[in-house]
Amino acid sequence: MTKKRAFLFPGQGAQAVGMAKDFYDHFLLARETFEEAEEILSRNLSKVIFEGPFEELVRTDNCQLAIYLASVAIGRVIRQQLPEVLPSFCAGLSLGEYAALTLSDKLCFASAVPLVEARATFMQEACEKSPGAMLAVLGQNVDELEALLKESAAPQKVWIANLNCPQQVVLAGSREGIERMQEFLLGRGVKRLRLLDVGGAFHTPLMESARRKLSPLIQKVSLRESPIALVMNATGEEVSSLFEMRALMIQQVTSPVFWEKGIRKMEERGVEEYIEIGPGTTLTGLNRRIGVAGTTLNVEKVEDLEKLGAEVYERTLKG
Repeated sequence: MTKKRAFLFPGQGAQAVGMAKDFYDHFLLARETFEEAEEILSRNLSKVIFEGPFEELVRTDNCQLAIYLASVAIGRVIRQQLPEVLPSFCAGLSLGEYAALTLSDKLCFASAVPLVEARATFMQEACEKSPGAMLAVLGQNVDELEALLKESAAPQKVWIANLNCPQQVVLAGSREGIERMQEFLLGRGVKRLRLLDVGGAFHTPLMESARRKLSPLIQKVSLRESPIALVMNATGEEVSSLFEMRALMIQQVTSPVFWEKGIRKMEERGVEEYIEIGPGTTLTGLNRRIGVAGTTLNVEKVEDLEKLGAEVYERTLKG
C-alpha cells in the first residue's frame, strides 16, 4: 500500500552559502530552475547563493528567493528522479509556504518567482522602516510564555510569531523590545534563548506595510486546484478553497505561524512519512520534538536523494 507522505519546506533562517549547489551541478532540471528564475527577474541569483558572502545572502530580499529556489530545485529533481515518491500533502514554514504552493501544483513557478521577490522586497522595506528581531524560547509552552509577556509589561512591541513545537515558541518584535524581553526572561530563569538569523520581526504587525503592498499581487496571481493537499501557516489547517488560500497567503505576513498544529493535522489525516526538502534540517528536528509517529527524512544534498532512492527501491523489493 502506498504511504501517505508530506513534503515540508523550510523558511528564512535555513539559508547557507552553497545550498543546492550539488543539485545544480548534477541535474539539468535544477540548473534550469535557477536559470528560469534569473531570466524572469533579470538577476544573477546563483552567484550570491553559491558564493555569498553570507552577509549578502542573509538579506531578506536575497534570502527568501534563495531558499525558495533551492527548495523548488531540489523538489523538482525528487519528482523527476523518484516519480513514485508523491506527496499527499505539502506544507512550508513561513516563506517555505511558497515552495509548498509550487510543489503541490497550486502556484506555477513562473508566477511564484516574481511574487516571492515582491514579498522579499516589501518585507525588507518593512525591516528597514521598523527594525526588528526574532527570539526562539525553548523549554516554555505558549501559555507560560503569554503569562510572562503580560508580566513583563514592556512598552516595546513584542508578539508570539511562531508556535513550532512543544516547548518552542518564537517571539518577534522591535529590536529594543526583544533585547528587553531577553533580559526579562533570563531574569525569570528562562535560560534557553536563541536569537534567529533573520532581518526583522516577521509574522507580526511590524510587517503590516509589506502585507498591504503584497495583497493586490496575491489577489491577481493565478492559483489552481490539484490533488495534493496544502496545510497553511495562518491556521494550521488543510485548505482546499482557492479563495481561502489567497486570503491566508496575505494574512500569513502579519499573523503567527501555527506549525505544530499543521503537523498534527497531517498526522491526523494519516501521513506516515515526512520529507523535508531544502537547506537545513530544522523541520526534521521540529518533527522529532512534536513526536510524530511517522518517519521524517530530509533531502538537502544529492547523497540524501540517493539514500531516499535506495530506501524506495528496498521497499519495492519487499512489496
